[in-house]
Amino acid sequence: MRFPRLPDWAVYSAVVIAVLFAALGRDERADAPPPPPKSSDPLVEALGPASPFDPSVVVDVPTKAGPASGTAFSVARDGMWLTARHVVEGCRTAVVIVGPDTGVEVKVRLDPRGEAAVLSTEGGAAALPLGLTEPLRRGQRAFHPGFPQGAPGEASSRLLGRENLVVRGNGARTEPVLVWAETGRTEGLKGTLGGLSGAPALDSQGRVVGVTIAEHPRRGRIYTTAPEITRATISSAGGRPDGQAISEPITPGNYFRVADDLRRELQVAQVVCLDR
Repeated sequence: MRFPRLPDWAVYSAVVIAVLFAALGRDERADAPPPPPKSSDPLVEALGPASPFDPSVVVDVPTKAGPASGTAFSVARDGMWLTARHVVEGCRTAVVIVGPDTGVEVKVRLDPRGEAAVLSTEGGAAALPLGLTEPLRRGQRAFHPGFPQGAPGEASSRLLGRENLVVRGNGARTEPVLVWAETGRTEGLKGTLGGLSGAPALDSQGRVVGVTIAEHPRRGRIYTTAPEITRATISSAGGRPDGQAISEPITPGNYFRVADDLRRELQVAQVVCLDR
């Protein structure tokens, strides 16, 4: 018995369909999407609000006597400055240094709830812009221009998270702070960053995100006021910040030069307590 011979076109069509189905069934390729743009910063996570359950760091405030110095920075052109509380607390005469052997006496207003203080002068320098409402992210950079060890200098850092600063002694209190890992400093600067207290902590856009208030040299940590506390300090003093954005972003490659410019324009200045 002979089967009828199929037309050539039917045979070819069957072969093509079989090959097509076999190819589709075995193809498991799934191309990945293109990679995201490269960034100089690692992936970071948003930092949550302050909590009483954050880790704590304890600071003892000893009784001080004699001259002391720190850093201050302008937040309003009409003569409003911020510094660290302990730089001017109990100081009878404090001055902002504006030139060689030249200082302008300041009025001091302490924030009883925080580790920042407001200084007032008759007129002042151009103000730094504020970034106190900007979201924070772990790993973001900060730059601290000022006067460590009483001389021009600066440091850089990356944000680790939040802690609670427990101050013991005179004016005992607890307040949320930001903790940063030091990543760089002025070439040749060894030892303590003392004198950098009161310096602004600037983000990459040159905006103030806190006031530098303490360090832990052994662990390589820098502590700054939390943005919400700094905001409250300015508000309680009736300040009207009027800072202007800087002309270029701050980077690890140029923050030394930016710091020099800020000091030259007296936007960042040395503050000295002459007597307590």
